[in-house]
Amino acid sequence: MEALLNDIPWGIIAPILIIQLILVVVALIDLVRVLHTNGPKWVWAIVIVLVNIMGPIVYFIFGRKNE
Repeated sequence: MEALLNDIPWGIIAPILIIQLILVVVALIDLVRVLHTNGPKWVWAIVIVLVNIMGPIVYFIFGRKNE
């Protein structure tokens, strides 16, 4: 198991994981603060959390209502 962890290219994966975490946190905070969305908020929460990097991006493009 330890050899498996040593073979992972952390220099490439770590920045991607950090970007994903930041996107998820910012999208969830925005989802809580916004009053109206295109569709139910609980569906957007599931999309944001379960669809890796693309979930928060899809929320910011299609989920927010322009008021």
